[in-house]
Amino acid sequence: MRLRKRRKTHVNGWRVVRRCVLFFMAVCVVPVVLVLVVATDHYMRPVRHSSFVPQQWDRKEKVIVEEPKLNHNMTLIARRLERRRKHMKRTCRILGLDRHGNDTLHRPNPWEFLVDTKHHLVWCNVFKAASTSWMYNFNILAGYSPRFLKKSKLVPMTLARQRYPRPSLQALRRAFNTSISFLIARHPLERLLSAYRDKLQYALPHTHHRKLGNEIIVKYRYKMKSQNAGLSTQRWPTFPEFVEYLVDSVRNGERLDMHWTPIAEFCTPCMFDFEVIAHTETLHEDQTYLIRRARLERLIGPEWRNAGRGTTADQVEKYYSQLTRSQILQLYHIYRYRISILN
Repeated sequence: MRLRKRRKTHVNGWRVVRRCVLFFMAVCVVPVVLVLVVATDHYMRPVRHSSFVPQQWDRKEKVIVEEPKLNHNMTLIARRLERRRKHMKRTCRILGLDRHGNDTLHRPNPWEFLVDTKHHLVWCNVFKAASTSWMYNFNILAGYSPRFLKKSKLVPMTLARQRYPRPSLQALRRAFNTSISFLIARHPLERLLSAYRDKLQYALPHTHHRKLGNEIIVKYRYKMKSQNAGLSTQRWPTFPEFVEYLVDSVRNGERLDMHWTPIAEFCTPCMFDFEVIAHTETLHEDQTYLIRRARLERLIGPEWRNAGRGTTADQVEKYYSQLTRSQILQLYHIYRYRISILN
């Protein structure tokens, strides 16, 4: 009897232990296993795009998620652009550049403006400051198709002027009152280097700029011999030769090429009340804001078209280190108003 009792007590004890183990597993292990199964199923399950969900519903969900952030960014961009506009107006007033006169700094110049009366857009085309990109946009707004623009052998400016003739000063001022006006600024020394590389270093044969390059070589290569150990063998003007030519042109009162004319004389921004002043450093955001502000999202988009010869900003040190201190100071004197008013 005692043996049976001992065995029974021993068996009951193991049952209790086994039940405790099973209870522990049920409470702790099973939920963990279920979580792992669900998670594995979630990540291993192939992504399926439901064909029966309307596309409009997808767009609506996307707008709900992204719109607040986008609106917040647009507000910040608008504030930045407003600060630029106020800075330009204030600096123009301090420097006296907002007063009318007979020189190129004080006489309004409507020559390079494009006025789109249909879409209420006014743009001063500053060459080498996203000009290729926005010439394309304006041609799209003019009704040219992307396919036509890609195949056409005509210069984009020629096509644009067929639809946007050069405005008179009176017509331009009227357009400023009813349109969104903008220009795109670029640091003058970076713009100058871009113009040099595009128009002289990589000039196409039998073009005006190839001829100009040859003239610069003839006049300045031997003149600068004393400053260099040997003469350059390049078939295009060196950057110091080009800068020497530019400085002499300004000193002699000659009219500068439109690709390196200072923007203060080219667009005379102090003579007009531009609404948007975009910078190439923040071009994507500035363009996005401008396009939304003009409600042209369905027609054009932010563009950045270049010749594909590398980023000019990465080449600044290489080229400007070839100049003397005197040449750099002379360049600053030429472009000082741009640096001041469109900072």
